[in-house]
Amino acid sequence: MEEIRTYLSTAKEMMEKSMDHVRNEFSKIRAGKAMPGMVEGVEVEYYGNMTPLNQIAGVTTPDARTISIKPWEKDMLQEIERAIINSDLGFNPQNDGEQIRINVPPLTKERRLQLVKQVKTKAENGKVSIRNIRKDTNDSLKKLEGVSKDLIKDAESGVQKLTDTYISKIDAMTEAKGEDIMTV
Repeated sequence: MEEIRTYLSTAKEMMEKSMDHVRNEFSKIRAGKAMPGMVEGVEVEYYGNMTPLNQIAGVTTPDARTISIKPWEKDMLQEIERAIINSDLGFNPQNDGEQIRINVPPLTKERRLQLVKQVKTKAENGKVSIRNIRKDTNDSLKKLEGVSKDLIKDAESGVQKLTDTYISKIDAMTEAKGEDIMTV
């Protein structure tokens, strides 16, 4: 019985991590408003090591259309600018000698639709991950020895309830993000 509880709590923990991953992926998709998370994936060469941007500079949004990046060391301005240009974000950074500003242009209708499609793809990947956790947990439960089939069936239905809960949470997040993107 204790083993079953362990499997269920492990499955819940892993599903929660999948949700967090989807949430993190969604935060990287811009919805027309400037957000510090938009440049989160940018890595800058810092003394020979690739370092996340937020570890060598302060990233803020002074208004809804601007991202401001102020490096801790001024001689990093060129490196940061180069890293942003070379990233796949499509931003055009402006270096004023003190900080870097990125103007986030408003999204076109076509681009909004592309982003919604991207959100749905990331959501589907999250759902697949959750279903794989369900499958792995159920396979592990079936291999338990000395446990009655009724207890295993009950545990499997518990895993299914967890799966349904997390998939509906992802669906709700997807819908909210889609509405956010389509709002002009």
